[in-house]
Amino acid sequence: MRLPRLFAALVILLLSVSCKSQYEQLLAGTDSDAKYKAAFDYFYKGKYQKAAQLFESLSVISNGTARDDTVQYYWGLSNYRFRDYYTAETNFSRFITNFPRSPFTSEARFLRVDCLYRSTYRYELDQAPTHQALAAIAEYRSEFPGNEHEEVCEKMVKDLEARLDTKAFEAARLYYKMEDYKAARVALRNVLKDDADNMYREDVLYYTAMSSYKYAALSVKEKQHDRFLTFEDDYLNFIGEYPNSKYIRELDVMHRRALKQLGRPVGEVASDRRQDRSFERDRSAMGKAGEVKAEALRKEAAAASRDINARQRKDRKAKDEKK
Repeated sequence: MRLPRLFAALVILLLSVSCKSQYEQLLAGTDSDAKYKAAFDYFYKGKYQKAAQLFESLSVISNGTARDDTVQYYWGLSNYRFRDYYTAETNFSRFITNFPRSPFTSEARFLRVDCLYRSTYRYELDQAPTHQALAAIAEYRSEFPGNEHEEVCEKMVKDLEARLDTKAFEAARLYYKMEDYKAARVALRNVLKDDADNMYREDVLYYTAMSSYKYAALSVKEKQHDRFLTFEDDYLNFIGEYPNSKYIRELDVMHRRALKQLGRPVGEVASDRRQDRSFERDRSAMGKAGEVKAEALRKEAAAASRDINARQRKDRKAKDEKK
């Protein structure tokens, strides 16, 4: 009973060794046609690592031939499918340089961008690859406007920008968590100085105000007055942008405490100031609405003037014809 099993195992072992030897023999050989066919066979069977090795071997043999760009492109594509994005990006970069007019070039440019995107790290880690990927995406979209991958590119950009926003916000907030409130306020303000549209803008402004309040509250008596005034500025900036924020009630409490420290009437509460801010916004909106309406009236007047001029020209022409 053991002999047939042993024999079957030996046969399987011999077959596997034979297959492996056949691949290695093909890889080391110089028969470009056989190697070319086998590379595509492995590629379409999903054996991308073996396909990549064969295409790499072919890249030397097919250099300068009609197959050159095809071999180079599928070498990169095999590595891409194998998820070796670093090598694939190198392949596609070289391909783009060597074959700018190949029918594969447009797709190679996008795949290079995708490789760079997939090689980026979580927001906690180094974001240099993120900046590189964003630059490559911008370049690709500029060269191929309205391309078929536009929606994918837009999603990439949003994801990468979100990582940068998160990185900047969390790095600044770390000072707050460490209770270094002076450094926290500076770092948080720099976040918006570098990127006013940071996705965490509301949180940044909140922590800025909280940092200035806590820094003032922990200061010596002689310096508290000026530092509470700084908090009040941060507070007013916050409620001016986010009057209905989830942080309002907490900041209102801080503001009332600051008013006491400043020796002002506590009745001068946040709701009154928010009403002032609301009035200013309404007045600004009314001004903008007035400008829009005025522009519309100017356009209507211009159109009416053109119609009148056209009628006058028509009437003059009719009179000239009668004469």
